[in-house]
Amino acid sequence: MPKDDSWNVVYAYSREQAIADGVLVDVTEAAKAIGFKLHTVVTDHLFHGYVEVPVGLEGEGQSIAGRLHDLMVLALFAARRAVNTDRVTFKVDFLMAPGRKETVEVVAHIGPGDHGEPVLTIMLPEDD
Repeated sequence: MPKDDSWNVVYAYSREQAIADGVLVDVTEAAKAIGFKLHTVVTDHLFHGYVEVPVGLEGEGQSIAGRLHDLMVLALFAARRAVNTDRVTFKVDFLMAPGRKETVEVVAHIGPGDHGEPVLTIMLPEDD
């Protein structure tokens, strides 16, 4: 963020701090493997609520890596369809219990990072 002496910043919470605190989960390496070129995070609400495998699904072929891969592929497809926008929404089906899927609306947003660089945040609508 550019320094502007006319503003008196009372408090700032950086993306780096949010990652360190666990509010954002860095998934950049998984995102790069799919084709994204930006630093990428998932909100803790999305990660812990849907990407992490719910108890009881261990024998159902579910894994964090697989669920994250599916999320990132769908985000990439949605991003490729987007034109002239900094955010897209898309739906993801997550297996939440044996035989029970939950369809979740997800938002992918490109915005400025701590130093003004473009970064990607993937989140639930209420996390925005």
